[in-house]
Amino acid sequence: MPFEADSSVRPPTAINGARSELGAVFADEIAFRAWYDRSLPTVYGYLFHRCGRNPELAEELTQEAFVEAVRSYGRFRGQADATTWVIGIVRHKLVDHFRRAERDTRRLAALSARELGASRAESAPPTLPDDVDDALALLPALQRAVLVLHYMDQLSVREVARSLGKTEAATASLLARGRDAFRQAYSEADR
Repeated sequence: MPFEADSSVRPPTAINGARSELGAVFADEIAFRAWYDRSLPTVYGYLFHRCGRNPELAEELTQEAFVEAVRSYGRFRGQADATTWVIGIVRHKLVDHFRRAERDTRRLAALSARELGASRAESAPPTLPDDVDDALALLPALQRAVLVLHYMDQLSVREVARSLGKTEAATASLLARGRDAFRQAYSEADR
């Protein structure tokens, strides 16, 4: 039976060709620069709104993703466009960032509580958000992560749980708390 053209399935020769094309791009400085210049706006744009419109963070994670792509291009399977593959890498970088931010927040809260001699440190209320991105930025890192991955990236709760290394029940709980916190932060901006 001959191979039927289907945009979702590529024949093995096309996959191997895409893999070797990417290897050739990474081996040639001019070809790499052209590919990078084409891919950069897409990868950066993917990140910019997912990290609370923080340009420094978006730039840092974009750079990390491209460095990782160069380091690990041998793992590129050729089943997707190379830019889409880099977006997959950057999604993992973003999840790692959210995890680190959550750990740092917990450590800082514990340190503050010890310093104040209280069981829980209270901070000044955050400034009111101007829009959705600002409201997201006010949320704890893991709540922001589940909202971004679920609603912006359209991952299922199961996929979000797997990405964050949490159970589905814990992820569903984070999602519910994140929705509530977002709703409150966003509605306060309308006052």
